[in-house]
Amino acid sequence: DPILLHTHTPMPTTTRSRLLHALALIGILLVAVFLHFYRLDQEGYANLYYAAAVKSMLTSWHNFFFVSFDSNGFVAVDKPPLGLWIQAASALLFGFSGWSLLFPQALAGVLSVALLYHLVRRVFGPMAALIAALVLALTPISIAANRNNTMDSLLVFTSLLAAWAVSLAAHKGQLRWLLVCAVFVGLGFNIKMLQAFLVLPAFYLIYLIAPPIAWWKRIAHLAVATVVLAVVSLAWVVAVDLTPADQRPFVGSSTDNTVTELIIGHNGLARLIPTRGGRAGGGQADGPNLQPPPASASGQDGAGVNPLPLAPNGPGPGVDGNPPANDGGAPGRGNETGDPGLFRLFNEQLAGQATWLLPLALIGLLVAVARRPPATQLHALTLWGAWLIPQIIFFSMASLFHRYYLEMMAPAIAALVGAGLAAMWESTRRGFPRNLILPAALLLAAATEIYVLAAFPTWSIWLSPIILGATLIAALGLLLARPLPHTHTPTQSVAFLVGVFALLVAPAIWSLTPVLAVGDSGLPYASPDLLERPKSTGAPNVDRLVDYLAAGRTDETYLLATLNAMTAAPVILATGEPVMALGGFSGRDNILTADQLAQKISAGDVRFFLLPAQRERQSDLTRWVADNCATVQASLWQSEATVGLQPPPPGPDAGGNGNQLRPPAPAGPGGPQQLYDCGGS
Repeated sequence: DPILLHTHTPMPTTTRSRLLHALALIGILLVAVFLHFYRLDQEGYANLYYAAAVKSMLTSWHNFFFVSFDSNGFVAVDKPPLGLWIQAASALLFGFSGWSLLFPQALAGVLSVALLYHLVRRVFGPMAALIAALVLALTPISIAANRNNTMDSLLVFTSLLAAWAVSLAAHKGQLRWLLVCAVFVGLGFNIKMLQAFLVLPAFYLIYLIAPPIAWWKRIAHLAVATVVLAVVSLAWVVAVDLTPADQRPFVGSSTDNTVTELIIGHNGLARLIPTRGGRAGGGQADGPNLQPPPASASGQDGAGVNPLPLAPNGPGPGVDGNPPANDGGAPGRGNETGDPGLFRLFNEQLAGQATWLLPLALIGLLVAVARRPPATQLHALTLWGAWLIPQIIFFSMASLFHRYYLEMMAPAIAALVGAGLAAMWESTRRGFPRNLILPAALLLAAATEIYVLAAFPTWSIWLSPIILGATLIAALGLLLARPLPHTHTPTQSVAFLVGVFALLVAPAIWSLTPVLAVGDSGLPYASPDLLERPKSTGAPNVDRLVDYLAAGRTDETYLLATLNAMTAAPVILATGEPVMALGGFSGRDNILTADQLAQKISAGDVRFFLLPAQRERQSDLTRWVADNCATVQASLWQSEATVGLQPPPPGPDAGGNGNQLRPPAPAGPGGPQQLYDCGGS
């Protein structure tokens, strides 16, 4: 039997139990569908950076292949192509809209629930599988991220497909299934780069210990699979880097215009190693042309980074197409993830996202292994444990990541909770002291959730008593009921269900928050504070600006030039016209010198520039525009809606209670924007 094939069914399954099981599975999948798709259109375009890129990609195969941010191929998105290719395919099939861009991620989230159910059931049986599927369906950060056009749900789904393939490979000792696994991981690399490799320790380990073949064959097979993994992962990278620079867009957020450096720098070492005086995020260019002056204490990432028009719920830009995340733990700044450390995953920023049940998952792993399970189950426990533990280490110690990255932990947590609770449930039939394990584990998990809720007093005051009371009732029911031989009493069964559902109340409420309220467009997360935020009006209104630009445009290639991509994105979405983001996503990329920009203006490539107005906030390049081009009176291109379209200021601590960094009002860092006309230059 395959490694993920359940061969130990202690009792025959009745028709009634099969029916109840099928109904439970249908119910869980319906919950997943509801949480992923209900009012999905309220999110609008979500992350405007990615949405604008997809709109530009649909204009030509060249832009599609190179994931160009603008339709003239000036600069590319700082992500690999596959996730955006899938979004572009959805937009082509259903028409370009916010819903069509979000649909692939939501669908992948539902399919991941079904696939995890399948993987767990074949090893640990139906009860463990149902619990695992329900836990994954109610993981708050999964719902928040999957209702967005960030690509993590696609990565999770391909990783689960890889887990399915490596499980078959480990059972059969057949190279072809291992190669299928390598292909899926390689596809994941083309969705989120090195983040896809977080699951590799689990896959390599399981193939080293499980296959019924000689050890040297295992190593040889892994060597061949590694070659296939490298080919699939790097094929697009090599194609882009070998293309002459003047025949493709600049690689956004790279320092040397190569995807290789983007992988190693901005999307690699910068995630692990703090740079620039404790700030994570090295990999952005720091050269003289576009380097803004140091950011103020508000947490903005330099001048010109905050765009003029943003949706009210839209965060200011930073790395990764999003605002700055953990900024070295500096107090009063946009600390999205908290300080690195052993208990980071249980701080108020992260614990409510994915780690409500992390202690229960680890206890479940220990209990299930201690029961000396058959080889099939032991191998599966090894797979999920080796998936989870390296990620615990990474997210505890990494310098820079975003909360929605925690979605990668969710399948392993869910699988181990399901397998562990099933193992502990079986232990209740064996009398003292084994019957103490499940009640103790439920109470410890409840204590963890109460600790997490303490950071949310308004919710804790009524949720904590419910969780504690229901868990105590469940524990007493499990302890006081006398088990029948080889089975459980109805009292035990009811108590077990009460305990499980008590632990899912808080995650379920957190999962509902991005459904009932508009989720965060740039840094998706789940938290009750979403319910208190102003409703979004979607992409900002730039109609008057666009009308002015269109009236003054003659035959210029670009409708407009801006310092960063987030200022350009609303105009691209409104018009589909090329907009030049001079400094890439953040405004820091060294794409042009002042002389090269002057040549483009002289050649008639671009006429209008929307740039920071404050002189002290300008770089050499933008200062050249200010010195050589005419300013345009604000009343000619700014509408009242555009001027007032600014998010609320940040709270006293951007990390607390799920709050995060917001761009300042026009008087904040970067200040107001100024439109310049270089038509007379």
